Amino acid sequence: MSAVGLSFRKPVYVAEGKLKFERANATLSITNLGREIGNMQPLADKSNPITTEVEVMRSQPMIQQTIDQLGLRQSMGAPLSVNEFLEKLQVSAIKETDILILSYQDFDPAQATEVVNTLMSLYLEHNVYNHRAQAVAARRFIEQQLPHTETTVKQAEDNLRQFKQANQVIALSEESTSAVKSLSELQGQIAVTQTQLKDADAQIMAYQNQLGMNAQRASESVSLSQSQGVQSALAEAQKLETELSAQRTVLQPNHPKIVNLESRLANARSLLQQRSTQLLGRETPFPDRSWQIGILQQDIAKTIVDLNSKRNGLAQQLATLYQIEAEYRKRTDLFPGLEKEQRELERQLEASQSTYAQLLQKMGEIGIAENQTIGNARIMAAAQLPTKPVSNTAAFLAAGLLGLLGAGATAYGLEVFDQTIKTVEQAKQVLGFTVLGVIPDANKRKQPALQHSSALHHSGEELPRRNIVVEQSPSSAIGAAYRILQTNLKFSSSQPLRVIVVSSAVPKEGKSTVSANLAAAIAQSGKRVILIDADLHCPSQHQIWAISNDVGLSHLLVEEAAFGKAAKCVTSNLDVLTAGVMPPNTLALLDSQRMSTLIEELAENYDTVILDTPPLNLATDALILGKMANGILMVVRPGLTNVGSAGFARELLEQSGQTVLGQAINGFVAANEPHSHYYFSDNLDGRGLYSTKQ
Repeated sequence: MSAVGLSFRKPVYVAEGKLKFERANATLSITNLGREIGNMQPLADKSNPITTEVEVMRSQPMIQQTIDQLGLRQSMGAPLSVNEFLEKLQVSAIKETDILILSYQDFDPAQATEVVNTLMSLYLEHNVYNHRAQAVAARRFIEQQLPHTETTVKQAEDNLRQFKQANQVIALSEESTSAVKSLSELQGQIAVTQTQLKDADAQIMAYQNQLGMNAQRASESVSLSQSQGVQSALAEAQKLETELSAQRTVLQPNHPKIVNLESRLANARSLLQQRSTQLLGRETPFPDRSWQIGILQQDIAKTIVDLNSKRNGLAQQLATLYQIEAEYRKRTDLFPGLEKEQRELERQLEASQSTYAQLLQKMGEIGIAENQTIGNARIMAAAQLPTKPVSNTAAFLAAGLLGLLGAGATAYGLEVFDQTIKTVEQAKQVLGFTVLGVIPDANKRKQPALQHSSALHHSGEELPRRNIVVEQSPSSAIGAAYRILQTNLKFSSSQPLRVIVVSSAVPKEGKSTVSANLAAAIAQSGKRVILIDADLHCPSQHQIWAISNDVGLSHLLVEEAAFGKAAKCVTSNLDVLTAGVMPPNTLALLDSQRMSTLIEELAENYDTVILDTPPLNLATDALILGKMANGILMVVRPGLTNVGSAGFARELLEQSGQTVLGQAINGFVAANEPHSHYYFSDNLDGRGLYSTKQ
C-alpha cells in the first residue's frame, strides 16, 4: 500500500545554496582595526563556530522571519509552522571547510529556490547586524568610560599639582641634587669658619697674655686712652695728687691749703669717675691701669679689640651656617618620602593619561570599524531553480520496497546506536549530580482533571495557562514532585538559595516548565518569588503564563523600561519578568554590570529569584548567569538527552567553576525504570508517592 501511495505523490524539488565564512572580517583585517569584531573563535574548546552558525540559521526567529516574509503556507492554507519548515530544510557544513550548504525541498521548485535565497539573505543581514552591533556596543561602552577616565586624569593632575604646591616642589630630582651639593659647600664653609675662629681665639689669647688683661679690659683701656675728657680729668687729678703730696711735707693736715687741695682732688676724681662711667657704662676702680696706658700698649689693646670683633663675626657666621645646614638636612631627609609620593602620583597620572589616550584611539578605530563592518559570511552560490525533481514514481516505489525491507534493520539499529540517557540511574552516572527531584511525565501518568486557569491577554482576550501543574492540579503526583524538588533544593545548600539558574544540556528537556512550576511551588509556601525568562534566544515563559511579552528583561538591560512596567504579578507571591524583545547581542546584555546589579536588587526585594536560561549546548548564557547566582539546577529528560551532550554540558560546568545544586529528572516514566519503586508507587486514587531513596 505504501508503494502504491507513493506512486501518486507529487515530485519534490530541492534548491541548494552555499555560504562561505571567513574566520575574521577581511576588511577589518586589512585595516587592522576592530579585529576582535566578527572573529569566529569558539568560546568552548570543543565547540565549532560553523556549527554554531548552523544553529543560528535554524533558530526560531530566523525561520519565522523567512516564513513571514514569503508568506509560506501549508497545503490546507494555514501558515507554515517553524517545525514543518525545519523538516524541509537541511543545513550542513562541508567537512574540513568553512562552507555551509542550505537545501530546501518543496513541490514548487520556484518556491524552494526563493526560500533558500531568502533565508541566506536574512542570515547575512543578521550576520552584519550582529557584528555591527558588537562595534556599536563597544563604542557605547567607550563613550560611557571616556568622561569617567577624563575626570580621573584631571583628578590625578590636581593631586600632583597640590602635592607640589604643598611641598614647594618644582623639580624634585634637580632640587635633591642641588641640596646635596649645597650641603657639601656648607660643610666646607663651616670647616673654614671654624678654623678661622680658632685662629682668632689663639691670637686674642696671646695678646691678652702680653698685655695682662682680657679683651674687655683692653677694649676699655683703648676707649679711656682715646677719650680727651677722661685723659684731661685724669691729668688734673694726677697734678693735684702731686701738689698735695708736696704740700703735706711742709704743712699741717688741717692747713687751709691742704684742705683746699684735697677738696679739689676729690672733685677731679669724681669728674673722672663720672666721665669713665659714661664712656664704659660701668664704674672702674681708681686708680687703674686701664685709665692710662702707653702707645705700645694701646696698639696691643686695639689689636685685641679688632681680633675680638672679628672673632664675634666668625662665631655669628658659624651659627648662621649651622642653621642653614640644619634646614638643608631637614629638607633632604624629606626627599625620599617626597620622591616616593611624587612617583606614585606621576604613575597614577601616566596610567590615567595612557588609558584615556587608548580609549580615544579605540574610539576612533571602532568608529571606522563600525562603518567597515560587512559581516564574515557571503553567498558563495545562490540557489538556482531546480529543473529535475529529486523523487519520481520509480524512485518512490523503490524507496517503498526498500523501506519495508529496512524497517526491521532500522529499528534494530536505533536500539543499538541509541545513546540517549534512559533512566534516572544513568543520569546520575553520566552527569554526576545529586538528583533533587523526579517529575513524572504528564502524558504517561493518569492525572486528575486540571483546574481551569487563565489570564487576560493584552488585547483583552482570555488565554489559558499551560503546564502550571502546581497551580492547576496541586494534589497530583506531579504537583507533589515539584514540592519535593522545592524542599530538596532548600536543603541542598548550607546557605540560603536566593538566586537559582535553571538550565539543561539540550533543548526540549522541559527546563522552562520546571522553572515555572518550581517558582509556583515556592510561592505557594509563602515566599516572594520572581521568575525571570533569561532565555533571550527562545523565550517561553510569556506563553506558559499567557502574559504579554511587549516589555521584559531586554528592555530593562538597555534601560528602556522601568521594572514596575516590565514585571507582571501572575499569582499570589509570584511575579514573572518575561524576556522582552529578542536582541541581537544577548550575551553582551547578560554579561553586563547592569544584569549583575539587577539580580542583586531583585535578591534583596524577593526571597527567591529563578532564572530560566538557554540550554548549555546552544549558548553560554547559563554559565554567565551562574556566576551571579547561588547555583545552577540542571533539568534532564530521559529518552531525549544523549550521553555526549550531557557529558559536554558537565565539562562546561566544571571548566567554568559553576556551583551545581543538582539535577531534576523531568518526564519520568516508571515503565522505563528498573527501580521505579524507589521514586513512585501507585496508590488507589492514582496519585504517585515520591520516595527519597536514591
